Amino acid sequence: MGGNGVVPCRSVPMVAFMAALFLLATAAASASVPALYVFGDSLADVGNNNHLLTLLKADFSHNGMDYPGGKATGRFSNGKNSADFLAENLGLATSPPYLAISSSSNANYANGVNFASGGSGVSNSTNKDQCITFDKQIEYYSGVYASLARSLGQDQAMSHLAKSIFAITIGSNDIIHYAKANTATARAQNPSQQFVDTLIRSLTGQLQSLYNLGARKVLFLGTGPVGCCPSLRELSSSKDCSALANTMSVQYNKGAEAVLSGMSTRHPDLHYALFDSTAALLRYINQPAAYGFAEAKAACCGLGDMNAKIACTPLSNYCANRSDHVFWDFYHPTEATAQKLTSTAFDGSAPFIFPINIKQLSEI
Repeated sequence: MGGNGVVPCRSVPMVAFMAALFLLATAAASASVPALYVFGDSLADVGNNNHLLTLLKADFSHNGMDYPGGKATGRFSNGKNSADFLAENLGLATSPPYLAISSSSNANYANGVNFASGGSGVSNSTNKDQCITFDKQIEYYSGVYASLARSLGQDQAMSHLAKSIFAITIGSNDIIHYAKANTATARAQNPSQQFVDTLIRSLTGQLQSLYNLGARKVLFLGTGPVGCCPSLRELSSSKDCSALANTMSVQYNKGAEAVLSGMSTRHPDLHYALFDSTAALLRYINQPAAYGFAEAKAACCGLGDMNAKIACTPLSNYCANRSDHVFWDFYHPTEATAQKLTSTAFDGSAPFIFPINIKQLSEI
């Protein structure tokens, strides 16, 4: 004790202090967000496709090599994906894949559910019969909605869902299929905007269906610069990004923003956050070293030129340091990329996440 009778303060290690702040933040977030309901494609699939008769699977090595336990889980990644990191940031457990729990007589849907399916698109024709279409995911969710209404009561179920976050990542597969199928002649006629408009019309009805089924906090993860994925780069003799695909992503994200903005005007109780994945990810691709990456063009795992000729399989080559690659395979980001993007979406700001970020959405 000092001569003035005051006990000297002991310094708190900065790591411990930051950990305490993180725990407080996640506790506050989870208090206002009881569950996470996830819809979309392979960027958020945590194992639904494991239960399908499909070629679009990731339940084999080298996928999952950096996931806890080192085993493939059905995630199209070397480790965790955006659905995992989103849940972590909200202080929640990862929402389980719908097809893994739906057959259980005591399935608990109140803690969140993941409906995302690798290969899914806005259009039902995208990878038809190989995935759970977005419309089918919404149909499955309508059953979950009915189950919650029975178990909790209608009013409590609506209150629960109004506090929950509905995360949607969809559209990349539609754009990739279009870009791969269209020749230079077709591109010269510029029908891509009409195609995007068709997607947006479908998306409008899909988002309205989710609103009708209780969605009030919507996180829309826009499509990234899919033209820069190794698969589309590899098709170019110069190994440049596909300008067509990237332009379509920009058009699509603008269309999705218009839909959500219009819905929030018509429905004042609807709140949303839109993540511009294209703008956010292009930073890593154009200036990889500035964001901790060494390789932004080639895939970490695969075969052939840029590891982009053949998907990641047990026979594929893979890079020694996954965290320095932007892309895991010929389409999907590495765990490191997914974590950085989710962090930006969680507490970042415009132009990457707007009109509010995920943290702000969770606190409403």
